[in-house]
Amino acid sequence: MALTTRLDIRQTQSLVMTPQLQQAIKLLQLSNVEVSEYVEREIEQNPLIERDEPDGAEAAPVETGTWEGPPEPQLLDTVDPNNRNERGGEAPLDTDFENLWSDEGSGFDPGVARWGGGGGHGDFDEGGGDLENTLTRQATLRDHLFDQLNVDFVDPVDRLIGANFVDMIDESGYLAEEHPAQVAEAMGCSLEKALAVLDRLQCFDPPGIFARNLKECLALQLKERNRLDPAMAALLDNLDALARRDASTLLRLCGVSSEDLTDMVAEIRALNPKPGLIFDSSVAQPVIPDVLMRPQPGGGWLVELNQETLPRVLINQRYYATVSGQAKNKAVKEFLAERLQSANWLVKALHQRANTILRVSSEIVAQQDGFFRHGVSGLRPLVLRDIANAISMHESTVSRVTTNKYIATPRGLFELKYFFTTAIASSGGGEAYSAEAIRHRIRGLIDHELVDGVLSDDGIVDILRRDGVDIARRTVAKYREALGIPSSVQRRREKSVGL
Repeated sequence: MALTTRLDIRQTQSLVMTPQLQQAIKLLQLSNVEVSEYVEREIEQNPLIERDEPDGAEAAPVETGTWEGPPEPQLLDTVDPNNRNERGGEAPLDTDFENLWSDEGSGFDPGVARWGGGGGHGDFDEGGGDLENTLTRQATLRDHLFDQLNVDFVDPVDRLIGANFVDMIDESGYLAEEHPAQVAEAMGCSLEKALAVLDRLQCFDPPGIFARNLKECLALQLKERNRLDPAMAALLDNLDALARRDASTLLRLCGVSSEDLTDMVAEIRALNPKPGLIFDSSVAQPVIPDVLMRPQPGGGWLVELNQETLPRVLINQRYYATVSGQAKNKAVKEFLAERLQSANWLVKALHQRANTILRVSSEIVAQQDGFFRHGVSGLRPLVLRDIANAISMHESTVSRVTTNKYIATPRGLFELKYFFTTAIASSGGGEAYSAEAIRHRIRGLIDHELVDGVLSDDGIVDILRRDGVDIARRTVAKYREALGIPSSVQRRREKSVGL
């Protein structure tokens, strides 16, 4: 075959991931809090983007969706909760600024903190003070231990050794096994002296502090309660058997009756395995919902985006017109044009993201109406394909929308992924059951079983099949293990001895 050169025209189709499309996809899978952080970075980089903070009494319309049958998103006018003009224009603080104690002519050193008497005000500066600066921080575990160390230890050497031990405990209040030897080596003292100091430290509050393992931690707490008898010591020596719920072994090793073993296990459960955590001052970060849902007075559900966490941005066209008209450099004009295009795409992507989340959330509410009305038992099987087909979107888009997104409902706060569950077939050929609903039913059956009526996996299968659920025994076993529920043999043994 001869090689020749020729010119052909071909037409092909391909999907090109433009930077704008990548930005839209990135925003779609972010939560509202992450989107706000992303917009803040864009505002810092783009001088044409500004925050939209309306000062007037009329707020911007909020995108919402309702479902009374077929879900149809609609626009409703709502009031911006951040608008203070609707509150009557009250003063921010009801404070009499003349009721401040002045230090003029008092004869005191102005560098010393003063406290006004008779309803006066104490302050460290001339500005009247800031209430937030008067708040104290919560005492930490080390602060609590150092306070006891300074009172109980008179000898400076012992106090210094104790301070080293305090610095070595972890957040749970534990010491590693090798720490006493390390302290003795660092302080140049004998191991016996370091252990003697440690024995005194283990009497500190909270009980169980400075323990080197779980057994020692529980023993210190029982000793403080005067309950560390030989039988309890034998139980602490066999915590592995207690974890296995091996009642027969524990009865033989401890030499007690079943009633006594039940009381001993109850005492162990009442102890704190991590005593240092009671001083944990870290603030728990709550999950902020991206979508809000509430019932409508006339029936159905109202679905709306959480406007408190959604960023509002606008493009400063006046600034762009002023700067671009005065720009003489070509590079400056190109920069402004590129910034304007980026700002337009950001606004468009935010609007598209809001509409997409609203459509997906409204359809999920419509599909899982039984859950919101009757609880977990009303949860129906649902996959991404069902939502994608209903709203004419791709499954990947629905997956991105439901990732790290939460909805606040009358039944609690749920991740959107929670409503997607696999199906369990019905034995009568009717509607399938949700796997999550079946797990909930299995837990309910086991929670209500009696001592002489412990249900085996086969027994649970028989009950579910009588209710029309076609399920295999291995599936019940898998769900039971996923719920952290022991087997029927272990449950029967635990209930017989009260474990």
